[in-house]
Amino acid sequence: MASTFIVGFDGTDSCKRALDFAVSCAKQQSGTLHLVHILEWSPYTFLSKDELRERHARKVKEVASAEKFIAPTVEALSKQGLSVTSEVRYGNPTELMCEIAKEKSGAQIFVGRKGASKLKNVLVGSLGLSLVQSSPVPVTVVP
Repeated sequence: MASTFIVGFDGTDSCKRALDFAVSCAKQQSGTLHLVHILEWSPYTFLSKDELRERHARKVKEVASAEKFIAPTVEALSKQGLSVTSEVRYGNPTELMCEIAKEKSGAQIFVGRKGASKLKNVLVGSLGLSLVQSSPVPVTVVP
């Protein structure tokens, strides 16, 4: 049974529903919540030194902004008596969520389902679908 509940957190309504479900599971099982905010990062191979410096500075600002974004949620959950950790990473969301799941023993991943089309109630978002196919731990996709 899972003891660490990893939640993909981006502030959308679907991710908030996934978080709510993970919170109820964590409460029932006295587990730890681990909120993850992933900033997608495309590697560039041909950048000048100035472009690399600029890119690094932008990355530092984006991480700081994302940490400020996630902090109020972590604080609110902690005030409820829950054990909560968080992290912000750059990279491919599927790969990083799977990597984090491998790092956390007894983990389960929770993500919200997304959809931009009229079929949004039928389709699973690309992250949820790719996690279901490649995750080393159970994945819960919350509508």
